[in-house]
Amino acid sequence: MRYPLSFTLNGLPVEVLVKPTDTLLDVLREKLGMVSAKRGCDTGDCGACTILLNGEAFLACLTIALTVSGKAVTTVEGLIKDGKLHPLQQSFHEHYAAQCGFCTPGMIMSAKALLDKNPKPTRKEIMMNISSLCRCGAYMEIIEAIEAVAQAK
Repeated sequence: MRYPLSFTLNGLPVEVLVKPTDTLLDVLREKLGMVSAKRGCDTGDCGACTILLNGEAFLACLTIALTVSGKAVTTVEGLIKDGKLHPLQQSFHEHYAAQCGFCTPGMIMSAKALLDKNPKPTRKEIMMNISSLCRCGAYMEIIEAIEAVAQAK
């Protein structure tokens, strides 16, 4: 059995039919073509699927899709405005913080949630709020990219 699900995705209303067992990650990737949220561990450990749900960082692999009804979901695709990269995206590029790129969308989304709540976090706060595991070990570049955006505010 499938149920209608309506929510806002990257500022636009969407409606899709979902099974009760579908995760938000399933819906984003397989039904809506938003592939920035990555399927890593499917257990909430790696953070590669981090998205924003009403402005808060959430793991899409652990979020039952039907629970986002009427809410606002933002993926990294939704950060680009008028063809211009979000400052975090630009900073990740400039600081070489995206090596293989697998963790990058999750890192950017968790960093956005942090900076929206705390525009001037300390290095320790940044380190504590990074949600993704980086296979390449680019943590210093990632931290520096986030710090650069915080300092520019």
